[in-house]
Amino acid sequence: MSYIERAITGVLKDRVKSSKCVLVTGARQVGKSTVIRHEFPEFNRVNFDDRLTRLQAKEEPRLFFLNHPCPLLIDEVQKESTILEEIKLIVDESDQRGRFLLSGSQKLELMKGMSESLAGRVSISELLGLSLREIYGIKFNRHFIPTEDYIEEREQEIKPYRDLWQTIHKGSYPELYDVERDWQEYYSSYVATYLERDVNELISSDGITFTKFLTAVAARTGEILNYANIASETGVSEPTIKNWISILERTGIVYLLQPYSQSALNRAIKTPKLYFRDTGLACYLTRWLTADALKCSAVAGSMFETFVVSEILKSYANEGKDYKFSIFYYRGRDKRLTSENEIDLIIEEDGVLYPIEIKMSGNPRADMASANPVLDKIPGKKRGMGVILCLIDRKTYLRENLLALPIEYV
Repeated sequence: MSYIERAITGVLKDRVKSSKCVLVTGARQVGKSTVIRHEFPEFNRVNFDDRLTRLQAKEEPRLFFLNHPCPLLIDEVQKESTILEEIKLIVDESDQRGRFLLSGSQKLELMKGMSESLAGRVSISELLGLSLREIYGIKFNRHFIPTEDYIEEREQEIKPYRDLWQTIHKGSYPELYDVERDWQEYYSSYVATYLERDVNELISSDGITFTKFLTAVAARTGEILNYANIASETGVSEPTIKNWISILERTGIVYLLQPYSQSALNRAIKTPKLYFRDTGLACYLTRWLTADALKCSAVAGSMFETFVVSEILKSYANEGKDYKFSIFYYRGRDKRLTSENEIDLIIEEDGVLYPIEIKMSGNPRADMASANPVLDKIPGKKRGMGVILCLIDRKTYLRENLLALPIEYV
């Protein structure tokens, strides 16, 4: 089995050197344990998937730490969060750094536990699925931002992304790239083994209903979230759907992209957009069984958008940056128009708003970014370079402040 070097490795090593405790979050099977095992072989390891281990950690924590001394990796730590209080006592007894590496697949529960027990003592990193940069061995590790500086630096390591639809269909879980694994068998096992097991610990539902719900959500990737619509299709109540969506978000299966909210945009939609984190899983659930069928399908545009959004989020996470308060979308209605305006992504950095359109097209046009001027209404903000990320083969200026970029630039 080959190991694909992860872009986040340098960030993790720096944080282990400078922090007493490091937490790595991310969905099941994105490679948390693998990257830690390869990059930090000196750490002892224990997994809280094992019930007996969890029981000892809960009932006899001192004995647990005698049997598992520091430096220690605890995997799936959210399954016995009472251990965090004990970890707090241990790290407060010494100024030594790099004592604990923690990992887990339920981000929000972990955030709550860390804020209550290890505030100021833990450094938090998020590992997502493999990025195109990692798959193609590109060492460039800056988050995507369409500035002249970024574009110039990114051009030094451009590689063509061949068989793009094969990658979109395949997904980003490392095991599919480590070994020859049947695609359908892998995702079937993933749904049965990881999703149903993890989620059944958080909700009470039969497997058929939950799989039906997963399929309904996957079919809506890239769309504005409509709880009532999913509830109607799934046959459960709207409050239940809200709870289940929250669980998918907490376990790293979906991402809710928030709308850009400013009083100047008083006609803007306030509902988030929903994206699957992994396009391979979304394809499996919606039964697009080949890359060719997906490429020619009615959902190709939304799946392409989902993939590009995921790549941009990975560029932030792999650099150790929080994207939650930096990336948004906009949809609203101008008083002068009857139709809605939409900007697929708005990236905010240093008071500048960069409008990003994502188009499955090799012929980008300037009118694809016609909504960009709406950002000029926002007081105290400046509109930066607009970008259309698409299937064009080279960087092309469409206007002085609008650039069409191949997705290789992400």
